[in-house]
Amino acid sequence: MDMIRKATTYRIDPTVQAGLSTLSKVLGRPQNQLVNEAVRDFVARRSREVEKDLEATLETLRAYRKSDPNFERAIEDYVDAEASLKEDPAEGQRAEDIGPTQKRVLELLND
Repeated sequence: MDMIRKATTYRIDPTVQAGLSTLSKVLGRPQNQLVNEAVRDFVARRSREVEKDLEATLETLRAYRKSDPNFERAIEDYVDAEASLKEDPAEGQRAEDIGPTQKRVLELLND
C-alpha cells in the first residue's frame, strides 16, 4: 500500500531533538526516517496494548452477561433501591422529616 506522505509539524522536546540529530548523524539516516520508524513502532505497540485492554473488558462484560443473562440481579437491586426511598418525587409524596428551609420553600411554592 503506497500512501502519499503528508508533511506534519510536531513539537519535540529539545533534548529529544538533540538525541535524534545525533542518531541521524551516527546512523547516516535522515531524521524524518528515524521519526517515522519510531512513531510506527510506538503506534503498533500501543495498538496491541489497547487491543488487549479492550479484549479484557469485553471478556468481563461477557462473563457478567452470562452470570445474569436476564438481568435478574440488576432488577432486584433496582427494586430494593426504589423500596428504600423515603421520598419518591415520581410518586408525588413528601418526606415527613424535612428541614426548616425545605418547609419554607414548600410554603412559598404553595402560596
